[in-house]
Amino acid sequence: MTRIVADTTCGLAPETIRQLGIPMIPQIINFGEESFREGVDMDHAAFMARLRTGKELPKTAAPYPGDFIAAFAELTKGGESIVCIHPSTDVSGTVRSAEIARESFPGADIRIIDTRTVAGPLATMVVEADRLAKAGASADEVEAFVNGLIPRARIYFLVDTLEYLRRGGRIGGASALVGSILQIKPILTFTGGRVEPFEKERTKKRALARVKEIILAEAARGTAAHLTVMHSAVPDAAAALAAELGVALGVTDVPVMNLVPAVVTHAGPGALAFGFFTPT
Repeated sequence: MTRIVADTTCGLAPETIRQLGIPMIPQIINFGEESFREGVDMDHAAFMARLRTGKELPKTAAPYPGDFIAAFAELTKGGESIVCIHPSTDVSGTVRSAEIARESFPGADIRIIDTRTVAGPLATMVVEADRLAKAGASADEVEAFVNGLIPRARIYFLVDTLEYLRRGGRIGGASALVGSILQIKPILTFTGGRVEPFEKERTKKRALARVKEIILAEAARGTAAHLTVMHSAVPDAAAALAAELGVALGVTDVPVMNLVPAVVTHAGPGALAFGFFTPT
């Protein structure tokens, strides 16, 4: 049997993780000298409370190789193949941690995929890969399936400020926007594994309207869209947008997800993000 391993940058809810039984390797959250494993030592509510009241911004780091080693040791006992599905190497060292851990299992079939994305689209890849694996698909088939989704994944998001991205060093080409952030509301995208500017609008209302246009123009229709709406402490706005876009795309159940700490640290409170897949 093929088994899936993921990490907490996919943003799957704890109850979903329990239902699927997927090993979820925790990202590291650092507040000053204190380190926490996401979802293990610190849940989302605790992180947001600390973010709001802390004097310094947190920093995030890739999972410890030891956490991967523990998961691999358990899963390889029966000679099972493993497909690890992780975020872009341009924003996270997670793939490298998994590769280091794999060296401890020279005879095992462990595939490690850099999906070039994060959050909602990554969650979709994890869930769909797990579905295939549990249906009896081979590691080759699962790996090919995920690799087929990678070029179709899209994320667009709006942030209230680029300051978090700038401080975290994850801003990519969007750094050109920092000087004029007070005058614009940028639409950012995730392309080539990096945060990049897509368009600029003068108001948040116009930026949001433009994002809706982009989604309706690019997304597949129906369940093939795998639409997800993500947010940082604005659940009502996210739920309303999920309902509106779901109707427009013919999707009856659009997941509304918290943006995970590894993302919120760089996007900041008030961020909205939209993940989906193109038809081809």
